[in-house]
Amino acid sequence: MPGRNRLPRQADIARIAGVSQATVSVVLAGNRTVRMAESTRNRVLRVAEELGYVPNPAATRLASSRTNLLGLYTFRTAFPTDEADSYHPILSGVEEEAAALGQDLILFTGTSGPHARQEEAIRRTRMADGCLFFGRHVPEGPVSRLMASGFPLVYIGRRPELDGQIPYIGADYVTASAQVMERLLGLGHREIRYVREADEAPSSEDRQLGVLRAAPDTTIVRLNGKPVPIREWLGQGVTAVVVEGTDTGAAHRAVRAAIDEAGLSTPDDLSLAVLGGPAGASGFEVPMREMGRRAVRLLVDLVTEKTTTRQQLLWCPPVAGEDVGAPRSH
Repeated sequence: MPGRNRLPRQADIARIAGVSQATVSVVLAGNRTVRMAESTRNRVLRVAEELGYVPNPAATRLASSRTNLLGLYTFRTAFPTDEADSYHPILSGVEEEAAALGQDLILFTGTSGPHARQEEAIRRTRMADGCLFFGRHVPEGPVSRLMASGFPLVYIGRRPELDGQIPYIGADYVTASAQVMERLLGLGHREIRYVREADEAPSSEDRQLGVLRAAPDTTIVRLNGKPVPIREWLGQGVTAVVVEGTDTGAAHRAVRAAIDEAGLSTPDDLSLAVLGGPAGASGFEVPMREMGRRAVRLLVDLVTEKTTTRQQLLWCPPVAGEDVGAPRSH
């Protein structure tokens, strides 16, 4: 196997596959004019895949030198460049810090399609000195192979996968969510519903943990495609609804739509808080721009092999907003 800090070369593939380097070169070039047993061709391709070989001239240069080129990988088919996109502040922070540190960026877009295509897309990140990743989930196989090869990477968002070994810059959703609940309790709210998306992700788990830590009796409601029964909840004495804030904004939209359709207003009829929602919403702000900046700094530290804290959570500033108030007197 190649050394921990060196990218695999054609010579490594030739040695493991038991063929000449010339044979490896022919196979990886896709040259079928040279006669060769199909089993040999397949064996070379399999070894190249297992080693994570990058068939690009740039990869050979990067094996022995740095280029001040950082990758940024998102698990989407298009990069989030629209300012209205919830990920845009992260991208802005990444760009600002990369420029400040004299680093160039190369953008990679992912796919939720077949595993082989995603594996190939992630493997291409080796063209850079290191790579930033962001998305709600971790494809553990490809990412674990990158880490095992010694390739520097940083996730934007807390990641407990792979036995907690992934370097990350995240937000302290547990503390921030607990503080939102404590504010509601301090205003006199006792019957509270927490609405979250059905999807599972560390950020969702952290928010729910914070909610229950501050208010253990809170009822948890997961979106199921049906309308949110706001009127029914009011009849049960509910005075506040807290919703999970995510990149999709699904929980917030569903609850807001139900409130509007019922002809209710916030905070007069019901208090509404969002755990990391849109600008101005009562709850808290996710420091996405700073997360992007810090992620670049951490990645550069890993690339240059500096001693650093590999996993960091950032404080989320509270937002008072206009949708939270004391319970209405009946």
